[in-house]
Amino acid sequence: MATAPKVWLITGTTSGLGKRLVNEVLARGDLVIATGRSIDSLKAQYEESDQLKLMLLDVTEGPEPIAAKVQEALGVWGRIDVLVNNAGIGYPSLIEEAGSALLRKQMEANLYGVVDVTLAVLPHMRERKAGTIVVVGSRSAYKTELIGVGIYGASKAAVTAWTESLANEVALFNVKVMLVQPGSFRTEGMYGQGFYNGNQIPAWNDIHATARARFASVPGTEKGDPAKAMRALVDVVRGEGKAAGRELPRYLVLGEDAVADVRNKFARVLQVVADWEDVSTDTNFD
Repeated sequence: MATAPKVWLITGTTSGLGKRLVNEVLARGDLVIATGRSIDSLKAQYEESDQLKLMLLDVTEGPEPIAAKVQEALGVWGRIDVLVNNAGIGYPSLIEEAGSALLRKQMEANLYGVVDVTLAVLPHMRERKAGTIVVVGSRSAYKTELIGVGIYGASKAAVTAWTESLANEVALFNVKVMLVQPGSFRTEGMYGQGFYNGNQIPAWNDIHATARARFASVPGTEKGDPAKAMRALVDVVRGEGKAAGRELPRYLVLGEDAVADVRNKFARVLQVVADWEDVSTDTNFD
């Protein structure tokens, strides 16, 4: 008996990984509600069909407007089987120059946007006792030594912890959660924001210039193929290809660089724990 097509709601689909994900899901015969901040940008990328619907959705709008948009999305095919929180933005910057204002702006999209969209969809999945929530994080949560990614990495570290906790809670309702942690993939606009220079502090001038030049040199050099990454993601969600017969993982690290960075991070942490265990554990009451 043929399996019914899954209904995917995907945020941030006008470019980057989101655009490749929409195309891959459609190629598998599933149904997609593709969203973005500009309906014109969506229409420039896609043509609506019986398989694809386009919807204006800005993840920074706040919980009430987002909840209304999700209700609209639920009316398209009557359900949402897979939610992919892909929308996000990066503000490369030095921490002192960014201050708390740019950090709040960064969190608005990368953390609170994910929270608002997920919590708008969750009651539907909870009532059905079925559904998959995918959150696109980043290996930058693990590569914080790279100067310039401080506030971006902080937003991805926050969404990592939030997603891990969410997964444990919603498992009670048979809702599955997967955190995707991509490395560097060659997509348009990934570094479109440019290095933040709205509050340059003279003491940081040399480091600022070096970091800015490094970020400007990255586009076009990334080894990761975004189409292959999204093919892998869809395989894992649908249980096809190399993922056939395997349970949905809690984490999906994508890219050779991301795999190396995650391994290196935990190796360093474990080494420090081992080196300082005598101090760390000598803390109980006598």
